[in-house]
Amino acid sequence: MSTSLPLADRLNRPIGVLRLSLTARCNLACPYCCPDLEEPPGLLTLEQQMRVIRVAARLGAQTLRLTGGEPLLSRRLLPLLEAVAQARRDRSDPIAGLQAVALTSNGVLLSEPMARALRAAGLDRITISLDAAEGEAAARMAGLQGGAVAGDRLVRQVQDGIAAACAAGFDPSCRELKLNAVIQRGINDDQLLPLAGLARQQGMELRLIEYMDVGNRNQWTLDQVLPAAQMVEHIHARWPLEPLGRPRGGTARRWRYGDGTGSIGVIASISEPFCGDCNRLRVTADGQAFTCLFSAEGTDLKPALASERQLEKAMRQLWQRRQDRYSEERDPAAVASTHAEMAYLGG
Repeated sequence: MSTSLPLADRLNRPIGVLRLSLTARCNLACPYCCPDLEEPPGLLTLEQQMRVIRVAARLGAQTLRLTGGEPLLSRRLLPLLEAVAQARRDRSDPIAGLQAVALTSNGVLLSEPMARALRAAGLDRITISLDAAEGEAAARMAGLQGGAVAGDRLVRQVQDGIAAACAAGFDPSCRELKLNAVIQRGINDDQLLPLAGLARQQGMELRLIEYMDVGNRNQWTLDQVLPAAQMVEHIHARWPLEPLGRPRGGTARRWRYGDGTGSIGVIASISEPFCGDCNRLRVTADGQAFTCLFSAEGTDLKPALASERQLEKAMRQLWQRRQDRYSEERDPAAVASTHAEMAYLGG
C-alpha cells in the first residue's frame, strides 16, 4: 500500500496522538472516573490493535499512548508492546515513524519485574496517576475503604512503582516518568503542595488536571473545578515558577521551578480549553473510535478491520469529518449532556 500524506480535520487539526485503551477495568475506584467492573465484549485482538496503530501512524500519528482503565491489568500489554517494538525496527513499516510509545498507569502494579519488562519491550515513557500524597485524601480520591491507613498504603505502593520505574531506566529528568493528579475543589485541593513536594523529591514533572465533565457517573458540577491558574498561583507562592508555555498539540501548559528543581504542567480543559490544536484520536479496547474526550458515542472500527485498506478509509473519513471542540463550546448552565465514561474512553 502506498504511504499516504497526513490528513487534517475540518479545523485543520492533524492526527498526532493515538490513545489506545487496553481495558475498561481498574484496580482502583476513583469517583471521578468510575471504572467498569467488566470488559466490554469484543476486545480487539493483537492483530487488530496493530492494524489500528499502523494505520494511525500512516495517517500522521507520532505518539502511541496505551491506556485503560488500568493497562497493567491487561495480559495483552506486553505482547502488544513487543509487536510494536518489532515493527518500529522495520523502516518500511509506518509504525517505525512513531516517536514515542507511552503508558498511563496508577502505578500500583508497577513492580520491579514489570517495569523492567516494559522497558525491555520498548516502552519509552510512563505517566503515573496519584491524586494525593497524604493518606486520608488518597483513599478518598481512589475510592478506597479504610481511610488514612488504606490511603497511606496506596501512596507507598505508588512510590514503590516510581522507584521500580526509575530502576528500570525510565528517567524523570528526561520526562520519561511523570506524575498526574486530578484536582477537585473541596476534595483534594489541599494536596497541591504535598503533591508538588513529592514530585520535587522524585525529580518528576507534576501535571495537575482540572476536574473534567467526562462521563455521567461522577455527578460533575462547575463549582468542583479549581482553575489551573489558581493551582499555579498556590504553588508559585511556595516555590516560585517561571512559564514555559504550551507546545502546539500539547495538553499541558508548563512551568519550571525558579530554583531549577523540576517543573509542573497544568491541564486546563475547563478554564483554558485547547480544542483549537487538539490532535488526539482515542480508540477503546473494543474498537470504538472517539475524536473528542467528551463525546457521547464513538465510531465502530471493527467492520473495517478486515484489511488495512478498509481501515485507513474509515479512519481517514472519520478524521476528515471531525469538527468537535466541546470544551470551547461548553455551557455549564445547560442541561448536562451524555458523555462516554472516562475509564472506557481511556482518558
